[in-house]
Amino acid sequence: MLRFVYVVVVRIFSIMYFVPKMAYYAKHPEKYSEEDKYALAQDVIRRVTKSARVTTEYIGKENIPQEQGYIMYSNHQSKYDALGIFTGHKSPCSVLMDKKRSQMFIAKQFIDLIGGQRIEKGNPIQQVRVLNNIAGEVKNGRNYLIFPEGGYGKKTDNSMEEFKYACFLSAIKAKCPIVPVALIDSYKAFGENSLRRVYTKVIYLPAIPYEEYSHMKAQELSAYVQEKIRAEIEKQESREKAKVA
Repeated sequence: MLRFVYVVVVRIFSIMYFVPKMAYYAKHPEKYSEEDKYALAQDVIRRVTKSARVTTEYIGKENIPQEQGYIMYSNHQSKYDALGIFTGHKSPCSVLMDKKRSQMFIAKQFIDLIGGQRIEKGNPIQQVRVLNNIAGEVKNGRNYLIFPEGGYGKKTDNSMEEFKYACFLSAIKAKCPIVPVALIDSYKAFGENSLRRVYTKVIYLPAIPYEEYSHMKAQELSAYVQEKIRAEIEKQESREKAKVA
């Protein structure tokens, strides 16, 4: 939390400049393309991460599909997660976010800027509608980031909660490639009460084509993707332990 407050304080003038700018870009799609808006979003993210003293290593960027219209599914650890993933992702991408959190200052303008979808916890009808909307947008070439855990709580390690399988209905309906993303130590970015430099990893795993999961139900697909992410996290942690030893 200390790091988040520090960023707000040292970047207060940038915030006063970029928040209205993000809102303006979002309200005028006739003037600004999706590429323009995403470039602005990445500019904001770079300034935040620099002030926050967070260094992220990106692994597997070659696994990101060249064609448009795919969904990234990632484990979830902190407020930094989407920022970290987007920094290493060149093509425009949107995100699914909890509606309540998305109404917070800065988050609202950011989600509006990248055309994100908002989901209401406890409202299954709205959730189905949103997941269908995402499927339709992905079919039309948009890319999305979804965190199937649904939240991150107060993470202090790289453990995961069980993925919510309903999130995978969007991919099944869109028949699109799935890109599993493994986050390592992302919880340290805004979770630790410290200003020391933090090092995190974003690992883009090989894309899973629709043909590979077409026979799976949502629950099976959810477990399949989560296991791939879990295995990568365990592999990375084993490597770090070996270095120390």
